Amino acid sequence: MPEPHLRAADVDREAVARRLDAHLTSGRITVAEYEERSARAWAAKTYGELAELTADLPAEPAGSTVSPAKAPSAAAERPAGQPACGPWAWGGSLRGAWAGWVTTGLIVLTVWLATSLSSGELLPFWPIWVIGPWGAALLARTLLAAPARHDRPSLRA
Repeated sequence: MPEPHLRAADVDREAVARRLDAHLTSGRITVAEYEERSARAWAAKTYGELAELTADLPAEPAGSTVSPAKAPSAAAERPAGQPACGPWAWGGSLRGAWAGWVTTGLIVLTVWLATSLSSGELLPFWPIWVIGPWGAALLARTLLAAPARHDRPSLRA
C-alpha cells in the first residue's frame, strides 16, 4: 500500500471493502465487525486508515482480491455505455440472469398449470407475458455481450 499519509481514492476504499467481504464470507470476521470496518473503510481519508482495517487479517490467495494500489478505475471495469449498476452491470452474471429467468418461468408455469387444472379448463396462457419479453431481452443481451466478454479487462494483477 502507498505511504500511509497519502489520501485514498474511492477505488481504494472499494478494494478494501471487497477484501472485507471476502473475510466475512470466509468467516474471519463477524457481521458486526464487517459492518463497523466497512463503514470505516468508506469514511477513510488516507491509506493508513485503510491499512488499519485489514492489518489483523491474512492476505488473500493470489488473484482472489484486488489490492487498492493496483485496482483499475471504475471506468476501466466496464466498456463505454455500460451501466454502472443495476441488473445489467458489467460485473453481473448472465448465467445468474438466465437462472432467474428459468426459475421465474417454472414458477409462473406451475401457477398457470395449477389454476388451469383446478378450474377444469385450459386457461389462456398468460405466462408468455412474463417469460416472453424477459427471455427476448436476455437473449438480446447475451448475443450483444458475447464479443465484449473477450475484451473485458482482467481484475487480476
